[in-house]
Amino acid sequence: MKVIEFLDYLRCERNYSERTVKEYGDDLTHFESFFKNLDTRLSWETVDSDVIRDWMESMMDKGNIATTVNRRLSAVRSFYRFALTRGYVESDPAYCVRGPKKEKPLPQFVRERDIDALLDGQAWNMAAYADVRARTIILTLYETGLRISELLGLDDADVDLDACLLKVTGKGDKQRIVPFGTELRDTLAAYMSLRDAQVARKSAALFLTPKGGRADYFQVRREIKKRLGGVCTLRKRSPHVLRHTFATAMLNNGAGLESVKKLLGHSKLTTTEIYTHTTFEQLKKVYESAHPRA
Repeated sequence: MKVIEFLDYLRCERNYSERTVKEYGDDLTHFESFFKNLDTRLSWETVDSDVIRDWMESMMDKGNIATTVNRRLSAVRSFYRFALTRGYVESDPAYCVRGPKKEKPLPQFVRERDIDALLDGQAWNMAAYADVRARTIILTLYETGLRISELLGLDDADVDLDACLLKVTGKGDKQRIVPFGTELRDTLAAYMSLRDAQVARKSAALFLTPKGGRADYFQVRREIKKRLGGVCTLRKRSPHVLRHTFATAMLNNGAGLESVKKLLGHSKLTTTEIYTHTTFEQLKKVYESAHPRA
């Protein structure tokens, strides 16, 4: 059974590009080299699913990411489907083999010292409405973990400064109560006082544009991106990064996963669990820098 016949099939009958055909050929050569190194008596006709699984494990052990392993597995699957239709093999050993799950990218977050540097820095003009609003929005997102849509949906009536609570409407119009600290209480009070003195209100919204309407998502997003750019080099500097930053900070400082789930408004604990991977990555870095034999 020759791989070259399969590659000609891809080229001539499936009209695959030469680049794609070469990639298929490279992946099949990679697998063939693997099973020949296992046992020179093995052939494409005698390989079974366990050999394919061993090959995948070997690739993962060598540091290949799931995307690479799945791409190579896909080439082997395609080859065996071709061989089965041509009668070259009696069964497809790749049929029941599952590839590794693709890794979910870890959520990006701002380090605590960087967010502190931003909020406590001297770059704010506390007499200017735009600066005060920007700082208040960033602190609110960092202290509460709200989605940007939830924050922009807040009205003054949703803010209880005495009890330090926010009434938040999340996905599916589900409401939850989110607590906040005294620093945010004082910051919100100062912001609302300045807002009422400088802005002609046209909306019940908590965060207003200078013209009095509800704050615009794109404007707020640009402002957050600009401000975060002054303290971190993250490629992604969106409002959602501050939600990730909140969750990571909570877990790093001893909060339970179930509590963070409720604060974030997640419906499933598995959604929140991704942040434990982030904190574990931090823990590994601490270990590697601190342990003498690491």
